[in-house]
Amino acid sequence: MPAIIAIDVSLSMARQIVSPDSDSSDLCTYLQLAIHGTNSLLDYFSAHAKLEFVALTAFSSTCEVISPFTRDFESLRSKLTQLEECDKTCFDSVVQCVNRLVLSEWGSSTPCQVILLTDGNLGMSSITIEPPVFSFPCKLTSVIISKTKSCHPSLKKLVETPDTIPFTKMADLELSTWSMSSTISVLGFLEISQIGSPAAVSRHLVLPQESGGNGGAPPVDHEEEGGEGNTPSFCVLLHGAVKVENYAALCNLGSDWYGILYSCADSKKKSNLMLLALEPGKQSVPWLGNLQHLVSPDLWEHVEAFPLKPLEKKTFPLKPLEKKSYSLNAVNWIRQASLQSDIQKILRHARKLPDKTVQFYKELNKLKRAAISYGFLELFDGLAAIFERECTLLPGTAHPDCALQLTFAAGLLRKPYVRDPKYVISAMRTNFNNEDE
Repeated sequence: MPAIIAIDVSLSMARQIVSPDSDSSDLCTYLQLAIHGTNSLLDYFSAHAKLEFVALTAFSSTCEVISPFTRDFESLRSKLTQLEECDKTCFDSVVQCVNRLVLSEWGSSTPCQVILLTDGNLGMSSITIEPPVFSFPCKLTSVIISKTKSCHPSLKKLVETPDTIPFTKMADLELSTWSMSSTISVLGFLEISQIGSPAAVSRHLVLPQESGGNGGAPPVDHEEEGGEGNTPSFCVLLHGAVKVENYAALCNLGSDWYGILYSCADSKKKSNLMLLALEPGKQSVPWLGNLQHLVSPDLWEHVEAFPLKPLEKKTFPLKPLEKKSYSLNAVNWIRQASLQSDIQKILRHARKLPDKTVQFYKELNKLKRAAISYGFLELFDGLAAIFERECTLLPGTAHPDCALQLTFAAGLLRKPYVRDPKYVISAMRTNFNNEDE
């Protein structure tokens, strides 16, 4: 996902960060700290996302594109040293600049992430634009460099205004789109063992909303009341309940879109309330059936629409009635190491010919079928070249049948009729494998 790093270069970013434990020689400005953080982020990109496109902008009352989208992270680092403080902060300018930059480069359908670095001090500035803020699917991350936990209300407005990215899925011959509602409704609770591990679209960390945590009462002064721990929060109550009881809450995210609220432990001492967004639809958890038909076990006998007897308690997820065969494992080449492992397995059998003749051709045909299924026909020529090279590397103590079978298999792999899925490669008949006849 392309990324845009927007750095605040207003006058407030020129302030020095003073701490009781620091000397005067160790003082740095907010802008210098933002540049240091950006360099660390670029180091992460260069190590883990080398093919990612990154753009750099600097904003105050106006916004300037310091560097368009590029993969040259060294040039981005060099341009960071040229940043200078300007005048007041205005978030309207950075939003408009980012929209122009993304639309000219990627269009309105490509998701991008915007990383905003600021001290949260807007002075007399405010946000006047109305939603939708961004003209493209945007993931906004706001990094506030400040000693206090509070930030300017206008910055909160900017963070709360962008809508969540809708989920789009191709269904048959039409494209279906689901949008997440701003309100999450808890429908009921299920045991964790009943939910299992269903397919999910995304996972989110759930945090309490500070403005609505006290039921519309005036804001609470945390310093006078003894800290944030004394502020009532439904998220804390729900998290503690599902964690202690080992339950999960089934919730409604939108029209025919459901999610799971559960407790997730990051470590032995810390856990968080997480939201698992299921795939849209009423059958998103197949072993639970239609999620709209779930009722409380206490109410099952009183529901006239379902005159069935209560079902026996079974362990979820339910196992299918048909018995699956595990004699042949599915071949998957998601990563290069998987393909390399399958080829090395064939070569290990080849070095032990003629004792492993059956196993050698069994694995070779398995690899051939997988290559045809994936459309990876170039593998035939590559595997033939590997067999020919293996013949030249055989030690003098190797059995003669080893070189014969490898040469025979390499020649067959280059034949066009071998690429027929129904064709089975059989062993070459030699005196070594016909000794019993």
